[in-house]
Amino acid sequence: QVQLVESGGGLVQPGGSLRLSCAASVSTSGIFFMGWYRQAPGNEREWVASSVGKITSYADSVKGRFTISRDNAKNTVYLQMDSLKPEDTAVYYCKIGPYDRTDYWGQGTQVTVSS
Repeated sequence: QVQLVESGGGLVQPGGSLRLSCAASVSTSGIFFMGWYRQAPGNEREWVASSVGKITSYADSVKGRFTISRDNAKNTVYLQMDSLKPEDTAVYYCKIGPYDRTDYWGQGTQVTVSS
């Protein structure tokens, strides 16, 4: 069983920044996929960014503002979010996998962008 612990969410003003962290209870050096998703009230969960090996990808809505990175020495994936907008308000979830043929999700962290 893999545990993922997310942190870094909170309330920020438009134009501000936050950095989300997702720490895994296992080594991430051999894990193929690490990514972030978000879900706003009334919406389906959507993909935000991912790191597949050394290749990073971003949803068009966050490209140029968000940066995903992974530190395998700390078994952690990060999401640096800059120039935040009110429409970025959502619960953010990390996802990693496969590990032992299973994908795992974090518990979610709330990000609220409001003045």
